[in-house]
Amino acid sequence: MNIGEASARSGVSAKMIRYYESIGLIEPPSRSAAQYRVYADDDVHTLRFVRRARDLGFSLEETRALLALWRDRGRASADVKKLAMAHINELEAKAAALKAMADTLRHLAAHCHGDHRPDCPILSDFAAATPARGKG
Repeated sequence: MNIGEASARSGVSAKMIRYYESIGLIEPPSRSAAQYRVYADDDVHTLRFVRRARDLGFSLEETRALLALWRDRGRASADVKKLAMAHINELEAKAAALKAMADTLRHLAAHCHGDHRPDCPILSDFAAATPARGKG
């Protein structure tokens, strides 16, 4: 099948397929005599695997590690679980940070009159804030 068909079957855009090939995340497919990419069902299966990992927020390097574990039939499931648990911890930390941001904005918005007056506690808070390390 061509890249368009592989894209449709895997749910990965043709642009991302080419990118994943260029960075060595997936093996380049065979080529036709006219040098067009020719994908097999196994390639589509790998692309679906990558898409699922990426949909769950795994980085490219984490996805690369998961692919290596998937391909290694002698792997220990403990290695896979360790990767998954580390990712869960990262996701939970991000979720907590997002919740804290939402709570802060909710508090500021609750104290804003939202009327025609120029007073705005939201903007006052932004203007008074000290810069966080490594931010903006």
